[in-house]
Amino acid sequence: MPNPLLLWLISLLLLLQGCSSGYAPVSERSLGARSEARGPAPASYRVQRGDTLYSISFRYGLDYREVARWNGIDSRYFIYPGQSLTLRPPGGSKAASGSTAAPKPSSPAPAASTTTARTATNTNRSEAIARTPSSSPAPSKPSSASSGGNGAVSWQWPHKGRIISRFGGGEPANKGLDIAGNAGEPVKAAAGGEVVYAGNGLLGYGNLVILNHNQRYLSAYAHNSRIFVREGDKVKAGEKIAEIGNTGATRTMLHFEIRRDGNPVDPLRYLPKQ
Repeated sequence: MPNPLLLWLISLLLLLQGCSSGYAPVSERSLGARSEARGPAPASYRVQRGDTLYSISFRYGLDYREVARWNGIDSRYFIYPGQSLTLRPPGGSKAASGSTAAPKPSSPAPAASTTTARTATNTNRSEAIARTPSSSPAPSKPSSASSGGNGAVSWQWPHKGRIISRFGGGEPANKGLDIAGNAGEPVKAAAGGEVVYAGNGLLGYGNLVILNHNQRYLSAYAHNSRIFVREGDKVKAGEKIAEIGNTGATRTMLHFEIRRDGNPVDPLRYLPKQ
């Protein structure tokens, strides 16, 4: 009569052999740029080291000015690690899209500090690092969001390459354009503005740069291999801000977004025809 233990060991070996030769699918990390925040934003968010008000608002598709207003944050947009932010308007109703009023100045939270302190790495990429709260935080210059106007933005292509995926394509829907490119090719500012985020804290975007062009429009450049700007830098249209890579993605490309009042819009409606 066959030994039951021997039969069990043979079955286990066959099972393990089948698993070792099977196909293990690789997740499409580049889809993170489409699905970073599925569904409505949470009621609140606790600020993590490296966050900025811009990156938090970008993650959840919110207007950073509205988030500042809901939380009584003045136009310097200071936040600090451990701070709890409300991500919904008072009363729970959806904020009206297109509201452009800048937040009224108010006293910053106790021991608040800006998230614009940077530490350069040996790859010339900047890491977003929030400073530890101190008793006398250094003053920060106002961002372009508080000093800029709502005039029209003159857009140009951040990289001239074949479009891999258009706005709204795929599942979940693409929030921008995926543009083909070779590793190391330049990524250029699509319009003049201020760097308001440069880091890798948003899942699926890899090394990401966000520019603020005026009080209404932001642009984002994801999956970069290297970043050449820091938060607070002023850049001109066409200036090199990064190099194409595949961080946070399964292929080398540039993921480009334009956000109007926090909402993703089709970049092809704004970019010149090529």
